[in-house]
Amino acid sequence: MPVTSTTRVAVSEAFTRREDAGRRLAEDSERIAQACRAMAARFHQGGKLIVFGNGGAGTDASHVAVEFMHPVVVGKRALPAMALGNDAATVTGVGVRDGFAEVFAHQVRQWAGPADMALGISPDGDCANVLRGLEAAHDLGLFTMALVGGDGGAIARSPAAGQVLIAGSCDPAVVKEIHVTAYHVLWELVHVFHAQAAPAVGGSAGPEATR
Repeated sequence: MPVTSTTRVAVSEAFTRREDAGRRLAEDSERIAQACRAMAARFHQGGKLIVFGNGGAGTDASHVAVEFMHPVVVGKRALPAMALGNDAATVTGVGVRDGFAEVFAHQVRQWAGPADMALGISPDGDCANVLRGLEAAHDLGLFTMALVGGDGGAIARSPAAGQVLIAGSCDPAVVKEIHVTAYHVLWELVHVFHAQAAPAVGGSAGPEATR
């Protein structure tokens, strides 16, 4: 069955949406490098990566954590990471008692150490509990970072997010795909910097948090 011109246009537009968002991510290379350098420094100081998000972004958080903890690339060392959505009992327990907006912030306050990092993932940048988690991390002096979509939402505008990478699309499928690319790049470059001499560690409000 021949492919119609309408189908060709639809396929072309689908790829164009992804190319545009991917290109904008690549244009953020300096910010990505800054974030990876800062994360490598924190790992050198014994810090761990704490990742969180809701729904599909929660599965991304688990994906990030397991790739740092158990690298699929032979020869890459494991680096400590955890995803806060993995413990359903804690999430639901905090949600019932304190409200769903506190499910990540509560855990950050219990788990985080001064050298740690927090990565919040939100498809539209307006997830209240992701923002609260980043705020709690920022208050504790962690390096904070967010992967968001759309125009970045409230998270991108918040000083609690030291570094923000925006998947510039309102299409949730495109945002998801760009986020996967972004955290794979983060993982790869953190290892590059980690293999070099340990850079100085700064707080999330210091030079490493330049936006």
